[in-house]
Amino acid sequence: MGRFVTPSPVEPGSSVAVIAPSSGAARAVPHILELALDRLEEIFDLDPVVYPTARQSDAFLRENSRARAAAIHEAFANPDIDAIFATIGGDDQIRVLNYLDPELLADHPTRLFGMSDNTNLALFLWNQGIVSFYGGQLLNQVATPELHPYSERYLRRVLFEDSIGELDAAGEWADLTVGWHHSKAEYANAGLDYEPLGWRWRGSSDTVSGRLWGGCLSIVAWQLMTDRYLPAPERLDGAILALETSEDIPSADRVRRVLTCLGERGLLERFDGVLVGRPATQNWRESRSEDEREQYRTTQRETITEQVHRYNPELPIVFDLDFGHTDPTAPIPIGGRVRIEPEQRIVFE
Repeated sequence: MGRFVTPSPVEPGSSVAVIAPSSGAARAVPHILELALDRLEEIFDLDPVVYPTARQSDAFLRENSRARAAAIHEAFANPDIDAIFATIGGDDQIRVLNYLDPELLADHPTRLFGMSDNTNLALFLWNQGIVSFYGGQLLNQVATPELHPYSERYLRRVLFEDSIGELDAAGEWADLTVGWHHSKAEYANAGLDYEPLGWRWRGSSDTVSGRLWGGCLSIVAWQLMTDRYLPAPERLDGAILALETSEDIPSADRVRRVLTCLGERGLLERFDGVLVGRPATQNWRESRSEDEREQYRTTQRETITEQVHRYNPELPIVFDLDFGHTDPTAPIPIGGRVRIEPEQRIVFE
């Protein structure tokens, strides 16, 4: 897989960049962005430096991929910036990758926090041997109505420590169902309804370890379709695949088709394990009954297990991990090494 670098952790008081490498949603909800910035300052004792893209409109950013790339370059190259936070995801970051300078990024490894559409940037960095963190995104993870203690604990760990170490299950979860259209006071008092749910294990009981590759399933599908930024297949030998589905709540057929493409491309057989983030089952635009939500989770697990084991029988799969588009979350290191001890532990080395 080649050499990988985990960027240095930050220290209390460090300056951290806030950029919008994907959409301009933050401009439409400035009170949510301000809540996230306040939490970076007050809870984590960081000094957020807001780059212009973070407050640009979605229309501007869509038409100015070079500006988004320039902000990424500037944040990575700035010696006074110790970490970088994406405001939010979106649906076109893959257009930015063409303007990125891989040598500049490789020469200035910096801890990056983002998820969803930021999978594009994470996998671009993976190709350069730079570990990034899938999580810690500002609007939908740092600025939830209340910052869950689990989210705070693991974000603090990936900010200030060399590695995550052992990952614990949160033990409870919630769909992100509180819309940003609420006023600042209404949003802060809205809260989320948490439900109990632990991890679920499938496949071999053998302990496996490898470097993490993947992210949001929709973006992995884009990477397969464009075929411009995928690593050489042999670089994925022995890797651990991470996948989670977005708040779009994709159908089981859609999930199956993406995994089929990974299998037919000869990639699923190369992985030594799979970590699956807990799927969102509803959002603030669409509510579902408890039975519908449980059926969705069950069907997704069955679909993933069937398709993965079609190409790689007995591969260990862990479901309902705490990363992705629900709450709480732990940022996981894309490119970092992880050890899976089936039905026992998950340890990031």
